[in-house]
Formats: sequence, structure tokens, C-alpha cells
Amino acid sequence: MARIAVAGAAGRMGRRICALCTEYEGLELSGAFEVEGHPDIGKDMGVLSGLEANGVELTAGVESAIKKADVLIDFTAPEATIKNMEALAGTSTAFVTGTTGIDKDGQNRIAELALKVPCVYAGNMSLGINLLTKIVADIASALGDDYDVEVIEAHHKMKKDAPSGTALMLAKAAADALGRNLDNDGVFSRHGIIGERGNKEIGVQTIRGGDVVGEHSVMFLGMGERIEVAHRVSNRDTFARGALKAALWLSGKPAGLYNMQDVLGLK
Repeated sequence: MARIAVAGAAGRMGRRICALCTEYEGLELSGAFEVEGHPDIGKDMGVLSGLEANGVELTAGVESAIKKADVLIDFTAPEATIKNMEALAGTSTAFVTGTTGIDKDGQNRIAELALKVPCVYAGNMSLGINLLTKIVADIASALGDDYDVEVIEAHHKMKKDAPSGTALMLAKAAADALGRNLDNDGVFSRHGIIGERGNKEIGVQTIRGGDVVGEHSVMFLGMGERIEVAHRVSNRDTFARGALKAALWLSGKPAGLYNMQDVLGLK
């Protein structure tokens, strides 16, 4: 039985992770926490998740929640994610995070901590999007440089980072398959008189509005034809289930930096 703790447990994702944990044989919710001063501190996590009371109290701070946990699941914010993972150094608790918007320094810090802490880090934890990532790489490899690549993503108006971590993951999959560097060849906005499109460009376009949970499409545009693959999420449970699957897979694994391709056996 793998015992999990949840960071940001009173948020939208945190509540769904806690609620859905009951559906997974081999997983048990052992802890849940929020930031100091959160109004729900002290409440039963089962009740907060819309279920019956389960005896797991929402506490303040990571240290209180990980005492009995085998895996900590984190969907918070970049700075909080790094601090939560740092708290696991020197413990036996593994780390699953789906936080997006983490900059290069933060990503490097996660990789450094993963030398001691088993970690699954993924911009998107859904089965569908990870299959799409593999498909995008396969298509890009087959088509080569004769087709232009454009990634389009749409999310709700409350999302704070842009482009989405998933869009970057898809763009990087195409770039890697084509032998390109997304840092050099990625184009993240176009405006004004910009001249002709560069042959190596990989475009990433962002849409924000309404309550869109998450939509991503990748276009391969050639002369006379276009290939388009897409993925649309209608419910956040997709991400919560992926995180729980990752926690179940990660429990007992050695230190290292893993992703959902590892979890799903797609490598």
C-alpha cells in the first residue's frame, strides 16, 4: 500500500486527487496540506473533497503532511513546488509534480534534487496527451523539414503561465525529432511585419478565455496538404488520475527524474 500526501489539497486539483485516491487499489491518502492561514486548515479532507469524513486533516505546511507519506503529489506553483521537493531531501518520500510554468533554473533544481528524491515531473499527466506527444514525434520524424510545425493551445482565463507546459512538451517533441533546439527555433508570438516564416521555426500560439480546461493541437503544414492532431480535455479528473497512476508507479522506485512516458511505458 502506497501512502500519498497532497500539496495544495484544498485547491481544485488537490480536492480531486484526494477524492479519486479512494478508487485506486494500492493507494491510501495519508496527508494533505495547504499554506499557513488557509481558511480550511483543520477540516477533514474527505469532507472537503465531497466525500465522507476520512480522518485525514488538512494541515499547514509540507512537514506535517509527509511524516507518513510514501509519495507527495504536487500541483501548486513553481516556487512552492521547489520548496516542497526540497523538504523531501533526506526523507524516503518520493515526489510527483504536474506544476507548470517552472523556469529553467527551477527545472535544473528539480533535476538536482532528483539525484536524491525519486520524482515524476510532467507538464501534463493525461494518458491521451502523452500518447499524442509520441505521435507528434513520430509524425515529425517521418515528414522531416518539408512540413512547417505549429502548436496551438487554449486554456481558461485564470491560467497564469503561457504557453502551457503541455504546448512546450509537444513543441519540444517535434523539435527533438527534427534535430532542432526549441530554445533557438521556437517562435512564441507573431505580430507586425515579420517577413517570411523561417524554415526551422516551430510556432507556439496561446489562447486564453472562458473555462476551457485544456485543448492542444499540432499542425504539420505542407504544400497542398495539412496534417492536424489534437487533444481536448473536458474534465480535470484526467490530470488527477494521471498523477495517482504516477504515484502508484513511483512508489519504491530509486532516485531519479522520470516523466509520464516512463510511467505509461511509452519509451
